[in-house]
Amino acid sequence: MRALRELSADFTCRAPDLPGYGRSVKPSNALSVAELAEALLQWLDEPALLLANSFGCQVVLEAALRDPARVRGLVLVGPTYDPRPRLAQSAARLLRDAVREQPSLLRGIVRDYLRMGPRRLAQTALAMPRDPVLEKLPRIEAPTLVVRGERDGIVSQSWTERVASLLPRGRSTVVPGAAHAVHWSHARELRRLVLDFVEEVE
Repeated sequence: MRALRELSADFTCRAPDLPGYGRSVKPSNALSVAELAEALLQWLDEPALLLANSFGCQVVLEAALRDPARVRGLVLVGPTYDPRPRLAQSAARLLRDAVREQPSLLRGIVRDYLRMGPRRLAQTALAMPRDPVLEKLPRIEAPTLVVRGERDGIVSQSWTERVASLLPRGRSTVVPGAAHAVHWSHARELRRLVLDFVEEVE
């Protein structure tokens, strides 16, 4: 919501709760990346710049592949999923990042995880590494900005640079002092990055 408020000063912004998240309808099983991307495309009523964080980056990448004409650009904040760490290592990274985030964010995350429920949360965690992100990146047509927080405990700098290098129209940047949730802790800085990116694209 912090990023939404910041960006709304310059853009018409909307933030969806996709099926299974937030206050949206809860399917019996967690939707796949492809199903979430399809739900996102059905929700869009015109071409748009899509900004996402973490697992959401996998969803918008899939959407950009499915319907390139409706995706004017992408901003990927802390994109997952680096295939190198094992599940236990990924969990350790999550805990490491948690101590670097603002407490106000953690309260919101706990609330959202409780809304998801343990079964859907586990299904999503297992689905993330199955998504062939590396195969998709070279096929993305949209200009893409990859953003990483300097202190991100989940997404490494080497992974961020690899994502940007595989994107035909990608570049990366780092936000000093931020952890994984740049859109929360450094929303104003993110707004400036998005403004510069949109100016370049247009």
